[in-house]
Amino acid sequence: MSSSINAAPSVPAGLTPELMQWVQSQSAAGVPLPALLQSMRDVGWRENLARRALGLPEEGELPPPFISARPHGLLVDSQNAGVPEPDLQADPCCIRVDGHEVHVLMSLRNPRIVVFGNLLTAQECEAIIEAARPRMLRSLTVDNQSGGEAVNDDRTSHGMFFQRGENDVVRKLEKRIARLLNWPVENGEGLQVLHYHPGAEYKPHHDYFAPGEPGTPTILKRGGQRVGTLVMYLNEPLRGGGTTFPEVPLQVMPRRGNAVFFSYDRPDPATRTLHSGAPVQEGEKWIATKWLREREFR
Repeated sequence: MSSSINAAPSVPAGLTPELMQWVQSQSAAGVPLPALLQSMRDVGWRENLARRALGLPEEGELPPPFISARPHGLLVDSQNAGVPEPDLQADPCCIRVDGHEVHVLMSLRNPRIVVFGNLLTAQECEAIIEAARPRMLRSLTVDNQSGGEAVNDDRTSHGMFFQRGENDVVRKLEKRIARLLNWPVENGEGLQVLHYHPGAEYKPHHDYFAPGEPGTPTILKRGGQRVGTLVMYLNEPLRGGGTTFPEVPLQVMPRRGNAVFFSYDRPDPATRTLHSGAPVQEGEKWIATKWLREREFR
């Protein structure tokens, strides 16, 4: 993808609407983060403010602007550089991962969305639910103001987190996900399990951390931006509870053992990854979510 950089705004006191609009327009045009950062340096922006505007850590080096290869020899094209990506180059109906056959049910390129079947067995789904059930609490979301977590009225589920590799089932699933999506196990956050009762939902949102928010630099120190999401369905509600992508538009209905994957190469609405968990109308819904970071998550 070729792109050119419009001149960065002149330097004011802080993160102005003019600057944030410039960042969004350049990101939408496909300009890579290193080039945007250098452009801001060239016109005199302080390093910490420039990085904050771009959603980058205030200290340390930039992540590589592209990745030329992945585990198992999978080559990655420039459109999906730097994000998790299953090997779908040969249009497979199934992908075999460590003896487990994962079905490819649907694939979109832009936005990058893939629906998988049979990612988990029925026994694995039940084991995760039963291990999570005693630890469920009102779900929290990342607070972009503080960098911590807080109750959000848009999210009315209950949930918990497993530590990475906490038990045999989680460890086996994380290894399967890493091989399926060609992304290191250590770059994944701990597995989150959510339980939705009738009426519970998660309103439309993005999973990346919004650039320019006060708490984002703190969040990014733990592993950089989120670059991919895998939502796994552990059971089937009787009605409702689909994962919706209103900008596509697309709705993925929960089927036990299935999953929906989507990736986003920059923290920008232009990735068209706005999504929601539709209200459960009858029955209950259990899901497990794995968020994938740019670097090792600590």
